[in-house]
Amino acid sequence: MGDVNEFKDFAKAMVDYVGNYLENIRDRRVLPTVEPGYLRPLIPETAPDTPDTWQEVMSDIERVIMPGVTHWHSPKFHAYFPTANSYPAIVADILSDSIACIGFTWIASPACTELEVVMLDWLGKMLDLPKEFLACSGGKGGGVIQGTASEATLVALLGAKAKTMQRVKEAHPDWKDSDIIANLVGYCSGKHSTTGHAGLAGGVVPLRRFKPNTPQSKKLCSAFICPENIEEDLKKGKIPFYVVATLGTTNCCAFDCLEEIGQVCRQKDVWLHVDAAYAGSAFICPENRYLMKGVELADSFNFNPHKWMLVTFDCSAMWLKDPSWVVNAFNVDPLYLKHDQQGSAPDYRHWQIPLGRRFRSLKLWFVLRLLGVKYLQEYIRKQISLAKEFEQLVRSDDRFEVIYEVLMGLVCFRLKGPNEINEKLLKRINGNGKIHLVPSKIRDVYFLRMAVCSRYSESSDMIYSWNEIKTLTEELLKEEKEKA
Repeated sequence: MGDVNEFKDFAKAMVDYVGNYLENIRDRRVLPTVEPGYLRPLIPETAPDTPDTWQEVMSDIERVIMPGVTHWHSPKFHAYFPTANSYPAIVADILSDSIACIGFTWIASPACTELEVVMLDWLGKMLDLPKEFLACSGGKGGGVIQGTASEATLVALLGAKAKTMQRVKEAHPDWKDSDIIANLVGYCSGKHSTTGHAGLAGGVVPLRRFKPNTPQSKKLCSAFICPENIEEDLKKGKIPFYVVATLGTTNCCAFDCLEEIGQVCRQKDVWLHVDAAYAGSAFICPENRYLMKGVELADSFNFNPHKWMLVTFDCSAMWLKDPSWVVNAFNVDPLYLKHDQQGSAPDYRHWQIPLGRRFRSLKLWFVLRLLGVKYLQEYIRKQISLAKEFEQLVRSDDRFEVIYEVLMGLVCFRLKGPNEINEKLLKRINGNGKIHLVPSKIRDVYFLRMAVCSRYSESSDMIYSWNEIKTLTEELLKEEKEKA
């Protein structure tokens, strides 16, 4: 299909389809019923020798694709965390795909780099990040769009590694690089897979986990025993170099005490990276910024607008106070990538793992301009209020308990009793397919997570989901009683 008129007809049909899909998404079953391998029999074994028509492709979307789709934007989807979606962002991706530049250097497409610099300043100001993180401050700092928070964690780790290697080599010029690397130790406060991936990819295994000093606390902001961990490792000849503090953990949306950890990192000359992948979007609302107290002590900060700020995947915003450590770690300058303006603007290939990069800042620009900061703030506030509504529904039933403080759009709850009964309940909920939840476990306590994920969610959806949970609970408890 190379004809522009055919393209226009196809695109118009697809836009109509997408609009109808999203506006009527609550009518679809949130979880598919297919089995692994369902798709292969539905399409030919080989690619066609001659082209199909676009009408034939369109007709196959419902037949082939939709039966195997988990509908993340359904208001009945409460698993994981949100993945963002909005019409401005969708249109921006059309433009990005049309320009189809690979923005690894400034000269490769100046607008791709320059819009990203400015959008990260806009976004940083919305969060009230310290000016040291912003390019417009005139200092060293600046922002970059990574693909995911996992990439940001790894990029920060490699910057911290480069900085520490130089510091140790200056103090001990006779030490071999391999011996220094073998003794590097990093730390994190949770079990999220992103930190594990970063440690493996960065050649620092494992990242040690801090232990909370309030192990029975159900509050979500508890100090972590940072000094003791570091002192213990120093005595063993280890070299502490990197700490990942999390604001809004995946399992229960817990918040590390950033101020306390940051002070220790500063005293010990340890790089502090802040991972606020989900909750960071909420910091555009001033009333939530108390949860990021101490951010001025961080060396790098990251959150995902593609989770909760209506910017489609992938758009993970990262700021560095001194990007030179990362740039130096990644700097590979073959002749064909050099240009006359080097040094006067970022060459973002030095700020990331891949060499190539899409024109992702268009999504931020479109969303911020076409929705505005006030709309985004009210959107976040509404989602938090919906979680509070669901929390009250859970608390109204004595058979259940809310087990962690509800600060964002996540409610952690469980049926009172053993883990096994909650496992059976979750299996029944997802098997019924009307709503979708996932579990987690902390200190051997299994619980269910209800995340407000869809931009279409309303109070009626909280009631619908709760009634589904109650109905299936009553069926389960009746069966368990009859077995006894």
